[in-house]
Amino acid sequence: MSAPNPTAAIVVIGNEILSGRTQDVNVRYLAKRLAELGIALREVRMIPDEREVIADTVNALRAAYDHVFTTGGIGPTHDDITSESVAAAFGVPWEPHPEAWALLSRHYPPGEFNAARQRMATMPRGAELIPNPISVAPGFSIGNVHVLAGVPRIMQAMFEALAPRLDRGPPILQRAVHARGLLEGRLAAGLEEIQRRYPMLEIGSYPYYRESGSGVAIVAKGTDTEAIEAAVRDAAALIESLGAEPVAGEPAL
Repeated sequence: MSAPNPTAAIVVIGNEILSGRTQDVNVRYLAKRLAELGIALREVRMIPDEREVIADTVNALRAAYDHVFTTGGIGPTHDDITSESVAAAFGVPWEPHPEAWALLSRHYPPGEFNAARQRMATMPRGAELIPNPISVAPGFSIGNVHVLAGVPRIMQAMFEALAPRLDRGPPILQRAVHARGLLEGRLAAGLEEIQRRYPMLEIGSYPYYRESGSGVAIVAKGTDTEAIEAAVRDAAALIESLGAEPVAGEPAL
């Protein structure tokens, strides 16, 4: 029997997210890439820029999952407190990181590596840098916690630099079939039976609403390709039995 896929949680940090001023797009990217790497995303939390909340959340999640990814709060301003909060979570000093310090001091012109920018080179003792090919200032890993930027393009570049170091499992795949004009409630009993036949998969139904019409999609997710394809065939047969036409894939936006 193969080992289970590693698990992960994402912590989205920032008052701007919670206020609605900024829309998070990082979770979707990370969820897709983690699935491709065979890392099962189990939880996402959105929390404010508060030291105690960040430290407590990181400690709770790093004990529960194989990987924890944080996004946001590692810039040069006073409210960028993720790094020092992670140091508090691990009970280690928050101090200049020699490699990051040298990297940033070379990057900025003489006299411009000021106190604010020095914050981006100050990290928990023992942190391992995550390269930032976009704007130089790195993220870092400590233990199973990986601290990434909040700006999507930079976060994505950091994650791709980090990805080769991550423990992983077989890719987590998903397939879908959908039908217009079908109500989710009519599927419930049949879908429950399909789930019983494929306990190794996650099978869900998701209603959708479009100008062109509403309907429901059935999605099978897991690492067993043959089981996924069989479950989708069974779902298509269920849809047909209810007088609707199954269409492969997700409904168009």
